[in-house]
Amino acid sequence: MPNCAGTRIIIKSLCICTVGLVFLVCGGCSRRQEAVDLYVDAVMFKELDQNERAVEKLNEAVKLNKHFSLAYSLLGEIYQEIKDYEKSAAAYENATKLNPWSFKDFFNLGRIYQLMEKFAQAVKAYVKACELEPDHLQAHVNAAQSFYKIEDYNSALAYGQRAEQIDPNVSDLQKVLGDIYEAQKDYNQAIRSYKRALEIDSNDPDIMLALAVAYLRTNRNEPAEELLISVIQIQPDNGLAHQYLGYCYLRLEDVDKSIESYRKAIEIDDKDWEAHRGLGVAYMLNALTNEDQTLKASAVEQWHLSLEIKPDQPRRERLLRLIRKYSE
Repeated sequence: MPNCAGTRIIIKSLCICTVGLVFLVCGGCSRRQEAVDLYVDAVMFKELDQNERAVEKLNEAVKLNKHFSLAYSLLGEIYQEIKDYEKSAAAYENATKLNPWSFKDFFNLGRIYQLMEKFAQAVKAYVKACELEPDHLQAHVNAAQSFYKIEDYNSALAYGQRAEQIDPNVSDLQKVLGDIYEAQKDYNQAIRSYKRALEIDSNDPDIMLALAVAYLRTNRNEPAEELLISVIQIQPDNGLAHQYLGYCYLRLEDVDKSIESYRKAIEIDDKDWEAHRGLGVAYMLNALTNEDQTLKASAVEQWHLSLEIKPDQPRRERLLRLIRKYSE
């Protein structure tokens, strides 16, 4: 069993050094010392995995001293660990306001907002973190990812390229660079980034899928087929991979395999409007080749299902024209 009294003495000694700067901005000495003691207790309870008691102590500490940035920082960390992200973000927001030079707090605030999918807020935190530590790789990678999510592709690329200068041999970085280039329709550059990511992490199905899609964008159907089959071997229930493989087989004029792939995609997710639409196309091609009225009706049925799932889908009017044409 740990010697709690001894542990508390050691922790308190370390914490007093850390919180020395806080003394400069605190009010009365007794309240200040009491807040520090509560903080030390909280550190000890956290070390003992007693997070609830740690949070109690920290909340008491910030009531006594509302300028106690380290207490807010530790609250953010504990709430992050227990996945209470709203409270974690609020605590880190307080910490960053009180200590605008804390890279750690800005970085963690960005990460929390990223986990909450509040990417605009994540961007602001990561930008400040990158200003504080211009050579921090993960801060730049995360900033690029967050800018990508809010569709600010130019800023995403700037932070991604800076991260690449720091260390190009990071799979996540090359993947997000590929995503950015893909969004900018620079497919050849996207392919280069995805291929680099695969060189670093050859078994990542997400990268394989992204590279396959980039190949399809540039009419490189055979390498796309090979990659999509590899994804499905790793993740048999990856509906998106089956859907893209269905499209790939249409490109390769193998309608039977296309139907098989689209059916599998729908079996995995019957709300996949693109798979329903693609299956309709495959059915119609077979129907016209074989003069099969039953398949023609099945094609129209799949198109109707696609529109029911996503009424505002791209090329909607074109699909409606096809439905009218082949429903006559």
